[in-house]
Amino acid sequence: MKILFLGDVVGKAGRNLVRSQLPVLRERYGLDFVVVNGENAAGGFGITEKIHEQLLEAGADVVTTGNHVWDQRETMVFIERHPNLLRPLNFPAGTPGKGGGLFQAKNGAQVLVLNAMGQVFMAQSVNCPFAAVEEQINACPLGEAADVILVDFHAEATSEKQGMGHFCDGRVSAVVSTHTHVPTGDDRILPGGTAYMGDIGMCGNFDSVLGMEKEEPVNRFVTKLRGSRFGPADKGVATLTGLAVNIDLKTGLATHAHAFQQGGCLREVIPPFWNAAGVA
Repeated sequence: MKILFLGDVVGKAGRNLVRSQLPVLRERYGLDFVVVNGENAAGGFGITEKIHEQLLEAGADVVTTGNHVWDQRETMVFIERHPNLLRPLNFPAGTPGKGGGLFQAKNGAQVLVLNAMGQVFMAQSVNCPFAAVEEQINACPLGEAADVILVDFHAEATSEKQGMGHFCDGRVSAVVSTHTHVPTGDDRILPGGTAYMGDIGMCGNFDSVLGMEKEEPVNRFVTKLRGSRFGPADKGVATLTGLAVNIDLKTGLATHAHAFQQGGCLREVIPPFWNAAGVA
């Protein structure tokens, strides 16, 4: 089973590239399931209902989020209408929306997707992500209620991300981390069979500071003063980055995991096990 995760979609440049290329990727490589993090899709801050629907039309099966999920106020209302738009499951009880769901893949597999948020160096106060993920995977175990379990861990600290990977190893199919927008080089399969990557990067313009126009972030670093609002670097050529994973449905564990990069100013990285549609 072929799965693609795409990192945080940042602004119009990222949205347009996902909308144009994701349908091509699904067809060319015969992808069974796609997860896209959309929390920065609306001008770099949050997501709107229209953008969410556009990502689904492009080929996303589930859209995850993180600390910017409520930056567009309308999200608190429309998220209730969209079960495949997830917010971190370790938000306090009573928060609109949900942090996980069971979805059917193109090949018929039952896929549990969980979205959790870290506590270290994050501004929001959230419940323990480890306890929240534990509760979900105990309620819907791999190989029993779910054929595949995917975790998007939206976190800042590398140590917390690695901790979540090892905490879930052998009990979920993949743990990918989002939030920092820069793809890490640690794509691999952990000893227990869980695919892992410390950060899958972003879908946006890398001639930027984390997808934002360079001038204001640099100004703040140099002068320690706020000049203007951050704005997404929408005029440049965007790049798709993420993680490609192959899953053995007999075990629910990963057989291959490889970084994915296409377009823009980064070198192209196409997973070697995705040569053509129909290849295992």
